Amino acid sequence: MSINTNLFTDTSLTVLKKALDASTMRNETISNNIANVNTKDYKAKRVVFEDELKKALSSGSEKGLATTHKGHIGASNEVNRIQPQIVEDAASTVKSDGNNVDIDVEMVELAKNQLIYNTLVQQTSKKYSNLGYVINGG
Repeated sequence: MSINTNLFTDTSLTVLKKALDASTMRNETISNNIANVNTKDYKAKRVVFEDELKKALSSGSEKGLATTHKGHIGASNEVNRIQPQIVEDAASTVKSDGNNVDIDVEMVELAKNQLIYNTLVQQTSKKYSNLGYVINGG
């Protein structure tokens, strides 16, 4: 019987961890936006992550790369490189005081992010539960 040494480092766990990190960062960023809703000249911030994740996940398959050895370059290596980034929201309408935070938008984004975070936690829990099932012999 051969043992897969990459059992706990597969791409799906890496993606879940990165997505959880991004969701946590997004929650903090939205909270900062809400806290600065009345701060003169404050510009709302956003977390950019999902588009980069999509690119990283598709890069290996589009190029036809197969990762049969841990040294091979592929999607998992691309996923390891991406990090969530905080950028200034330039698309929002600026109020007369120079602030562009819309409290209604922020509250919707906060609720949406909470749903995403909860789903990611559930998926991570299921993944580890399945691994435990396999380790314990089913």
